[in-house]
Amino acid sequence: MATVTPSARNKPAAAPRARPAGNAPAKKVASPVKQKTGAAAKTDKAAAPKIKNKLVRDSFTIPKTEYAVLTALKDRALSLTRDVKKSELLRAGISALNTMHDKAFLEALDTVPSLKTGRPKHD
Repeated sequence: MATVTPSARNKPAAAPRARPAGNAPAKKVASPVKQKTGAAAKTDKAAAPKIKNKLVRDSFTIPKTEYAVLTALKDRALSLTRDVKKSELLRAGISALNTMHDKAFLEALDTVPSLKTGRPKHD
């Protein structure tokens, strides 16, 4: 058994040396998760959070008269005790178009005049 001198007992422990920037420690890899089967798998799926759709920001040109219809539809929804945003109205319209049969879809497209692309000129 080695004896420890009194002076060695009073010395503080040596501080760990800083690592150079290039020698970062390796990341720990998580162990693979075992697959659950049966009822346990069904309850985990119900508890798992839904993955959100990524959002896309876009801009477009719309005639003032059609823009006024958006405002009127917002007011209509509010009178029916449903606060709604313009983007929600547009998404609801896209959903409605998506459920239409081809003939009704083409008729709806025919009611909308084509516009020149790009930003409108300021008057």
